Amino acid sequence: MTSIRIAAAQTPEFQENVEAAIDYAVRVAAFAEADGAALLVFPEGFLQGYLTDEASARRVALNLASAEFAAVLDRLPKSGPVLVIGLIEIDDGQLFNTAVVVERGVLLGRYRKAHLLRGEQAFEAGKESPLFAIGALRFGINICYDTNFPEAAAKVAASGASLIVCLSNNMMPREKAEIFKQTHNAVRGERCRETGLWLISSDVTGERDGRIAWGPTAVLNRQGQVVAQLLLEEPGLLVFDFPCIEPVAIED
Repeated sequence: MTSIRIAAAQTPEFQENVEAAIDYAVRVAAFAEADGAALLVFPEGFLQGYLTDEASARRVALNLASAEFAAVLDRLPKSGPVLVIGLIEIDDGQLFNTAVVVERGVLLGRYRKAHLLRGEQAFEAGKESPLFAIGALRFGINICYDTNFPEAAAKVAASGASLIVCLSNNMMPREKAEIFKQTHNAVRGERCRETGLWLISSDVTGERDGRIAWGPTAVLNRQGQVVAQLLLEEPGLLVFDFPCIEPVAIED
């Protein structure tokens, strides 16, 4: 069995500070490259911040065909791992909570969050679940709340993937964060057991305005067990040797 090294960053929040977010991503990518990682995942809304009111989201949204986004790509490393980065996208006037997949400064594709919270009504729901490949690794993407829905993980499995890449942003009021502290991995583990897929998650951490984010940034196996996880409340880089297993056949 071959393996491929994958990584996920647990990061501070960067709200409406794209330059600082890019600088941080470049530094983390250099560490991941030095560790031999082929894939590096950043949180939901990493680039501009997880902004859900429409005015704020529109102010920072990026069209992926624009010169502004081309400038972002130009700043990203031209070597090292494939990057999966959360951002706010605008396309034909519609807003999306999007994850972009970038290899050496070239956009490979995108995934748009399909399942939206009540507070995310500024965004349109995505409909596609594309498959991405790095050598023998096949992966699909879920964004945070998507993992509460079995059909989101099932679409990843049906595409031929063996890994779910989960971008999250769980900055919550402290009382709510306490309630959900142990729930995130439990829910994601259910998706792993249902589909036979592995999962790697990336989340923010820190505190602001009475809110706190603990993560988790973790790797779960096909049985839904946590096999690697960063310490809560601390930024860091999780590196894991992922076994490139054959995708599970899903019966109708």
